[in-house]
Amino acid sequence: MENLIQAWYVFLIAISHQQDVHYVLMLIPLVLFFELPLYFVNWMGVIRYLVKDAVAAPFSPPYYPRVTCAITCYAEGKAVQNTVISLLEQVYPGHIEIIAMVDGVQRNMATYQALKALYPLISNYPQRSLVIIPKIQRGGRVSSLNAGLSRAQGEIFLALDGDTSFDNQMVDHAVAHFRNPNVVAVTGTMRVRNARNTIMTRLQSLEYMLTMQVGKLGFAKLNVINNVPGAFGVFRKSFIQQIGGWNTGTAEDLDLTMRIKKYHMRYPKLQIEFEPGAVSHTDVPESFRGFLKQRLRWDGDLWYIYSNKHKSGISAAMMGWGNFIFLLWYGILFQIVMPFAIVIYTIYMAIKLPLHVFLLSMILVYLFYLCLILVQFVFYLLAISDRKREDCNAFLVLPIYPLLQFVARIWSAYAILNQIFNKGHLDSSMAPLWVLKKGKQ
Repeated sequence: MENLIQAWYVFLIAISHQQDVHYVLMLIPLVLFFELPLYFVNWMGVIRYLVKDAVAAPFSPPYYPRVTCAITCYAEGKAVQNTVISLLEQVYPGHIEIIAMVDGVQRNMATYQALKALYPLISNYPQRSLVIIPKIQRGGRVSSLNAGLSRAQGEIFLALDGDTSFDNQMVDHAVAHFRNPNVVAVTGTMRVRNARNTIMTRLQSLEYMLTMQVGKLGFAKLNVINNVPGAFGVFRKSFIQQIGGWNTGTAEDLDLTMRIKKYHMRYPKLQIEFEPGAVSHTDVPESFRGFLKQRLRWDGDLWYIYSNKHKSGISAAMMGWGNFIFLLWYGILFQIVMPFAIVIYTIYMAIKLPLHVFLLSMILVYLFYLCLILVQFVFYLLAISDRKREDCNAFLVLPIYPLLQFVARIWSAYAILNQIFNKGHLDSSMAPLWVLKKGKQ
């Protein structure tokens, strides 16, 4: 303990004698004035939800429209049966139509046969039906979604991944929001199914708790939700048909969310909601290499969507001031600018400062983010989590999480550069290259 105190004393003396002391503090304005307020705004949204939920009188008139669950299938094999069965076993009393689109069926006969094996089970589930669409040529995720949309009979359309399963109250909780005619899209909680497999899956499970639960709930209550994930999106079918379904290319979920937001000025009451009780379970990459490969596509797609497909539509005139300010703040500053600021800041500090001063300053940054994450995680456990005992396991990896965040942000800068110079979106697994070229991507 005495040695640690001496180290910090040396650190303070060292920076006090540095003419370039402002280099140590140069990131503080960016954090204090741009990043911290983002957390506070998000937490205020969650508190607003909790207060409204506690005070508002429940009103639940019968509302059970026909629902279509469109499952995009590609190389899941027998795992797709878990997805379908989790939908068959929903407690929702209305009709659930399940449409499974098998992309490139000739190469995915295992998935196709696994789906066909479920036909005898359908008669055991009243108000359930299964339709299998075998697509001979692989056309990608967007092609599958639009094929499902064209066949859908339901009023509510769920776009789901073939490797994602659901709690049995998911449909009931998600569909309830569409009683409000202004709601056009809903998403829900995404939990990591393979969380206990490796350290990487545990870290990603914590990330999903903080970003896809706390994050989306808070921003949804301010009606500025950033994205409806492709693995779990619930939509009013008539509205999706009105805007033309999904567009060809990668990052189809963010693209669709951006297109929905462009209707805010024409329909100011339009809403995208988040439902904590609609729970899905998905697998995440188990290795560090797999994690980086996934984020290379995700983060590169951000630049592709903002600078290519929607560069002319990012305006308050189309999106409304709330969504416009939030997009500049979170989408552009936080997701695009911050990774480069952190890379430049770190390199510059490493060059300009003595090694011990640099290392101790990095420890300060680490401790700051550790405290911030700890507060957010405790907030999540107390206010949102419905599996508190299970979620408490994340405390074991919480000290490592700020390091993963740091690496992820550096990698994000690389992913954006890869998109700018190498058109990384053309190397997407979401669609074959011929589809991307046909769509002039």
